[in-house]
Amino acid sequence: MPLDWGMIDRYAKSLIKEAGHRIRLSFAREIHIDTKADANDLVTDIDREIEQFFISRIRRDFPDHRILGEEGFGDQVESSEGVIWILDPIDGTMNFVHQKRNFAISLGIYADGAGMLGYIYDVMADDFYHAFRDGGAYRNDERLPQLEPTPLNEAIIGVNASWVCPNRYVDHERIARLVNECRGTRSYGSAAIELAHVAAGRLDAYMSMRLAPWDIAGGSVIVGEVGAVTTDLRGMENDMITKGTFIAARPGLHETILKDYIDLKI
Repeated sequence: MPLDWGMIDRYAKSLIKEAGHRIRLSFAREIHIDTKADANDLVTDIDREIEQFFISRIRRDFPDHRILGEEGFGDQVESSEGVIWILDPIDGTMNFVHQKRNFAISLGIYADGAGMLGYIYDVMADDFYHAFRDGGAYRNDERLPQLEPTPLNEAIIGVNASWVCPNRYVDHERIARLVNECRGTRSYGSAAIELAHVAAGRLDAYMSMRLAPWDIAGGSVIVGEVGAVTTDLRGMENDMITKGTFIAARPGLHETILKDYIDLKI
């Protein structure tokens, strides 16, 4: 039987709004903070609780769907077959801990590798970005316009300052030249927030050398609906199963950045 994507869309939106309410309520209590891969890779009890909230509901109501979540409570996903919910319960945990803002719930729902539904909920700003495959992208109830080409010297690029320093991923000197030759750079500490800015035209491109599927799954659907180009930094399609490099940019600008400013070491 064909899936009722309209029903799934309404269900996901309701779930995300409820999760956002739970996150806001969490500020009234003490938050417990741990580290993961390194001292700056933070996770809180709220990240874990919100992921478990999503998983319990999705498994109850869509038992044949799989879930790929950042905190590891979902399924072991090694292929793109079927329907997969790709979730980051709090994207920008460091911002959540230190700033109590500039973090988001990120969710993408994929069917056989194709992004069908995408969501980014900026919880504290109460800005809800959402998209339906071939149905356009929206900020709350306002449809976002298609992105027009922008030359590099007029572009604002989302890039972390760490990539301008010597690193093992990319030629930092080329990134430094990109920083010097574009109009300006920004870094918000949340891939989901940065992709929302690309979708809304506030950023002209966003790039990173290492992102996981849950960082970009929802945002990739959204920016794709307004005409942004999304690939890895070799120009190949991201598979939404494994970690890797990533860029989302206005048409034309995407090709310029990859051709003239990216030299990967990995």
